Amino acid sequence: MEMSRGHTTEGHDDRPTEGPVVEELLGRRPEGAFVVVVRDDDGTPVVIRNHPLLDDGRPMPTRYWLVGSALRSRIGTLESTGGVRDAEAACDPTELAEAHGRYAAERDAAIPTDHEGHRPSGGVGGTRQGVKCLHAHYAWFLAGGDDPVGRWIHGRLASESTTDGRPEVGAVAAIDCGTNSTRLLIGRASAGSSLAGFETLDRQMHITRMGEGVDATGRLAPQAVDRVLAVLGRYREAMDAHGVARCRITATSAARDAANRDEFFDAAEAIVGFRPELLSGLDEGRLSFAGATADLDADDGPFLIVDIGGGSTEFVVGTTDAEAAWSCDIGCVRLTEQWIDHDPARPEELVACLSVTEAHLDEVLLEVPGAADARTLVGLAGTVSCAAAVEIGLAAYDRERIHHFRLSKEAVEDVYRTLATEDRDERMANPGMEEGRADVIVGGLSILVKVMRQFGFDECLVSESDILDGLVASQV
Repeated sequence: MEMSRGHTTEGHDDRPTEGPVVEELLGRRPEGAFVVVVRDDDGTPVVIRNHPLLDDGRPMPTRYWLVGSALRSRIGTLESTGGVRDAEAACDPTELAEAHGRYAAERDAAIPTDHEGHRPSGGVGGTRQGVKCLHAHYAWFLAGGDDPVGRWIHGRLASESTTDGRPEVGAVAAIDCGTNSTRLLIGRASAGSSLAGFETLDRQMHITRMGEGVDATGRLAPQAVDRVLAVLGRYREAMDAHGVARCRITATSAARDAANRDEFFDAAEAIVGFRPELLSGLDEGRLSFAGATADLDADDGPFLIVDIGGGSTEFVVGTTDAEAAWSCDIGCVRLTEQWIDHDPARPEELVACLSVTEAHLDEVLLEVPGAADARTLVGLAGTVSCAAAVEIGLAAYDRERIHHFRLSKEAVEDVYRTLATEDRDERMANPGMEEGRADVIVGGLSILVKVMRQFGFDECLVSESDILDGLVASQV
């Protein structure tokens, strides 16, 4: 990264011109005057120098702030992996104490002589001794400060590279708040690398049924939101444990249809620290395509990716890139709530699910050229994975056995026929059936069965790589 230092006077205030940019970088509005003292090669602020007093007279001990998002993420990862302890051990205590003194002296000299209120105290990062905040030390170093911790950080960042020379991104996370389940993927990769080089650190899934009742009320139910927020709290703990530096959290069909989604977004952001993004059906499909095809051989394309969600199903065609995509308002939860009232489902209810799906597939054929002519059908999400698990007879989830398992049309028809004629307790007796999916699996399989029948596919390649992997790829 090429950076340049600004030359500004203490009385200058960059808020009128740089305020919106810095606010976006920090995620909050600066409460005092500042000047940009280090910029990236494209002019983006990297370090700002704060006035020692905020607008309301409160003291501001941290003289230099690191606002560049990429560096903040990398140093956040360094801190989370013991960097504060390592930096303190690596630096001479006397030299560090002298640095704190220089920092405080420069800051205090900028306080107006007639100021009678509280004054900022401490040195770098507000502490008088030792190391408290690597961000503050590195910001001062980049701004020209003689800081031993900043030098140590600079050396560590320079040495953090993969064997091919690309810098490590650090741990990243992706969270998908779907209509039926809430899922997490945490991993690590190098900048610019493919998902093939992505190291998975944690992958979790909880069925939370966020879309419960949305079709009927147009709102997210309080109990559904509570279930999702409880899971997000556990995911935040997992992210902290792995030192996650950045995250994309998305919401899909249920949130698209809910009038109170912003209330959920506010609560989710307070827990996770990142605001959910509302994905359109087409964006959802393209991200799913990126994740599902990352480890497929292009010679097996073109692919038809079918992502059967709780409230919507996405259809995407392409070989190396998504060439056409379409989203339909059919999903395992939506079909179940709208058309299946009995357990087991009555024949007329199954016919209704298949007929509704058929009408949507006619639309897919118009909107997604080549959908029925694709060489490989790739099925994503819980309905497809559950069908594979039941066919294999897995007593416990095993990603390695499910990922890229080939479901024949005969196997899909057999699993569908079996589960559709059983009641819930009987469905739960099948090895591979998940507790939270037994109520909606028949609705989901109605979609998969109809796709294979109507489009003429003899088999479906099961992929456990999907939108989460696409979200990760977008960050690395």
